[in-house]
Amino acid sequence: MTGWIIRLLLLLFILRAISRLVRGIVQGMHPALPEQPTAVPLARDPVCGTFVVPSRAVTTGSGSDLRFFCSEKCRRIYEMPPAR
Repeated sequence: MTGWIIRLLLLLFILRAISRLVRGIVQGMHPALPEQPTAVPLARDPVCGTFVVPSRAVTTGSGSDLRFFCSEKCRRIYEMPPAR
C-alpha cells in the first residue's frame, strides 16, 4: 500500500518538475521586457522643504516665478505678508 503512495508522489513530483521546465523554456523564448520607471523631476516646497511632483502640486505665480507647494496650507503661509 505505501509503495503505491510513494510511486504516486514520485510521479507527481516528476510531472511538476517537467511542467516547470517547459514553462521556463517557453518564458525564456519570449522574455517579457521589464517596465522602466520614468524619472520625474521634483520641485521643493519653499515653506516646509517637501519634494513634490510638479503636476500634482499646489502652485502660485507664473512663468519662471512659479512656486510648487505640497499643500494649500504651505501656499497660504508663503503668501502671508511678512510680520512686522
